[in-house]
Amino acid sequence: MATKKTQARKYELAEQLEQLFDEYKSILVVEADNVGSNQLHEIRKSMRGKCVIYCGKNTQMRRVIRKLEENGRPELENLRKAMKLNVALVFTNGNVGTIRDEIMANKLPAAAKAGSIAQCSLVIPAGMTALEPTMTNFLQALNISSKITKGLIEVISDHPLFEEGEKVDASQAALLQKMEIFPFAYGLIVIQVFADGTLFSPEVLDITDEQILNTFRSGMQNIACVSIETSMPTIVSVPYSILIAFSQLLAIADQTSFSFKQGDAFWAAAAAAPAAGTGGGGSAAPAAAAAKKKTTTEEDDMPAAGGLFDEGDDY
Repeated sequence: MATKKTQARKYELAEQLEQLFDEYKSILVVEADNVGSNQLHEIRKSMRGKCVIYCGKNTQMRRVIRKLEENGRPELENLRKAMKLNVALVFTNGNVGTIRDEIMANKLPAAAKAGSIAQCSLVIPAGMTALEPTMTNFLQALNISSKITKGLIEVISDHPLFEEGEKVDASQAALLQKMEIFPFAYGLIVIQVFADGTLFSPEVLDITDEQILNTFRSGMQNIACVSIETSMPTIVSVPYSILIAFSQLLAIADQTSFSFKQGDAFWAAAAAAPAAGTGGGGSAAPAAAAAKKKTTTEEDDMPAAGGLFDEGDDY
């Protein structure tokens, strides 16, 4: 009877997993090491209505995913290959970046266990402790200087216990438990993200729209530079080519006394701007003369291409 119930439960969980793949468009693969059932229950409560956390055996989850692959969803192959070690799946239709941050914020303090890898460096601070004098030999075995003060052990100076990435031994773990120090914090850790049929690293979620736009602008600027230097017009280089040509026309017009409509408008605007700044007082002739003088070296001085050829730019 127990075997039949277990088998029925397996089929029920498999059907539930298939439904989740149909209902949700984004999936987070999370590492669940050192996360107990009570903590997982609390995380589920805090994320209720935002996502569904599915925990199961890797063999069963891979079997369900392989079935979905055979039924017309080949993009799930990479997700199936990521089902290794102690992992769970988080299904959501919300903002993946927000869900990732909220899940990873759900951590609980935990004691250091013997054999675990230190998440951070730890220093036993100098000062009074709650340890009884009988623990003096225990501290001496760890090379921690101490003395008896008013019936309790006092640590004389700060003592580094371990560094980040080191393995915690049994003596260190026992000392921290006796001192009621909980140096670590455990929770679900997002290791992969599956969205729009693609599996990628969670670091991609940290890329902002501004970073994307800046990269795009930089690429367009480099294309414009290459286009202008090689005399191969492109969509992004045409505005800069027009500005460069206009500046050259202004310089020629100034030297030959040749006039054209757009050039006259430029001289008028150059003359009117300083006059307006002085409230209409004074003559605009000096300003116009200065503007003409400037255009005699327009090709060298005018940032016609928006700073494209400044020293230090990448081509």
